[in-house]
Amino acid sequence: MTDAGTKAGFVALIGEPNAGKSTLLNWMVGAKVSIVTHKVQTTRARIRGVVIEGASQIVFVDTPGIFRPRRRLDRAMVTAAWGGAADADLTVLLIEAHRGVTPGVEGILDALQSLPAGKRIALAINKIDRVQAEDLLALTKDLNDRFPFVETFMVSAEKGHGCQQLKEWIAGQLPDGPWLYPEDQIADLPLRMLAAETTREKLTLRLHQELPYQLTVETENWEERKDGSARIDQIIYVMRDGHKGIVLGKKGETIKAVSTAARAELEEFLGRRVHLFLQVKVRPNWLEEKERYSEMGLDFRDGNT
Repeated sequence: MTDAGTKAGFVALIGEPNAGKSTLLNWMVGAKVSIVTHKVQTTRARIRGVVIEGASQIVFVDTPGIFRPRRRLDRAMVTAAWGGAADADLTVLLIEAHRGVTPGVEGILDALQSLPAGKRIALAINKIDRVQAEDLLALTKDLNDRFPFVETFMVSAEKGHGCQQLKEWIAGQLPDGPWLYPEDQIADLPLRMLAAETTREKLTLRLHQELPYQLTVETENWEERKDGSARIDQIIYVMRDGHKGIVLGKKGETIKAVSTAARAELEEFLGRRVHLFLQVKVRPNWLEEKERYSEMGLDFRDGNT
């Protein structure tokens, strides 16, 4: 769309892990384009969701949660998050109302000071249904005393409260210009990566403890069939032989359940039949392989100490 009067721009969503960024992105887009689980650090790549609001096209960048990095993958994820904020036309910091100003939030507020001059940062306090009104007002004042946010919103990304007002405000803040994507496109994430992220989400929900962060999923093959269905072959890479057994489960029960759940979601998203085939392979050093980072949309060099 190139008509006069249109607006378009990039909006970065930043915050601590599990603050609700993916949930907010999915609400804004109206479709599931980003992993949403109860576990932290599940968003590894900067996933863009495209939203039309009036004459404005909003391109949301859902960044990995900002946390204290320990491993190469952690460092690459945090660098991607700050890169998304630095490159965006507008940044929205999402904070959980019931957790308040945590040490992690304090670190983010300090780091915001080092963003390029003129960067506009809005504050969205999420999960407002979990706190009393007076506590919410006190938190709002505290945060605005700490940083000059251009605007503050109170939302519940899960229930949709306040999200429309936030979307309309963002739409009015974007620079004038033609739309960046076709009108019917909701994400610029390749379908292969979307499929891999869907399977990884189901693994994350099914498995526990540290294992989900020590595996990755790659779509090895995508075949369009004559009957309109798609055959998708994926490899789940784990770091140890013991992890392979956990992913497979007793008599293959875990991998079957993951495959069934992932296939159902992909069929709903794509609107057609999907034949999903999963393999589990041990790859001890995948966290140190450049190719794995490229597959996740991260820069391998950003993981250097």
